[in-house]
Amino acid sequence: MLEKEFFDFGNGEVPAKRHVNFDGSTGGWVADSAHVDSTCFVGYDARIFGNAKIYRNAHVIGKARVYGKAWVYGNACVSGDAQVFGKAQVFENAWVYDNACVSGDALIYGNAWIYGEAYVFGNARVSGGAKVFGKARIFGDAQVSENAQVSENAWIEGKSRIKGNSKIKEKAFQFDFNYSFVEEFEKEEIKERDLTNEHI
Repeated sequence: MLEKEFFDFGNGEVPAKRHVNFDGSTGGWVADSAHVDSTCFVGYDARIFGNAKIYRNAHVIGKARVYGKAWVYGNACVSGDAQVFGKAQVFENAWVYDNACVSGDALIYGNAWIYGEAYVFGNARVSGGAKVFGKARIFGDAQVSENAQVSENAWIEGKSRIKGNSKIKEKAFQFDFNYSFVEEFEKEEIKERDLTNEHI
């Protein structure tokens, strides 16, 4: 009978084992309370714990962490020092990497990329070919979709909808608004709109 293994994910040792990847390589530690399909790839330094689920063809590599009740599935990839936790889901062909975090009930899907030090949380949705990066924050019920980009220090919250080819950066938005412009909004441009748009 094999001796039970334990690993400390940060709050004391819990039953866990290293994942065996589909190519036969030794993967990262997975808590017994979490689930990883045999078809998934877990990097040697990656960690899966809590009640997290990794399935189908998902990859968790680098020093990424997936925990809580988070799900990563489809062809999604979480890498670098990224973290996915809470009840967040990353799926389809989405990619979360660098030092990005996704938490709460957030959904990242399609071909979306979350990277840099970006943080997506609450009930936010990022989909399509959207990219969120820099130190951007997407939260509340906000949605970023299509080919939109949110970067630098932008905050998108409430029921805001950022889509099309919009590029939002530097300005913190704290309202419910809809952008679908083929423009790049610089800090100065948005300030001008502040004077004329009651929603801002």
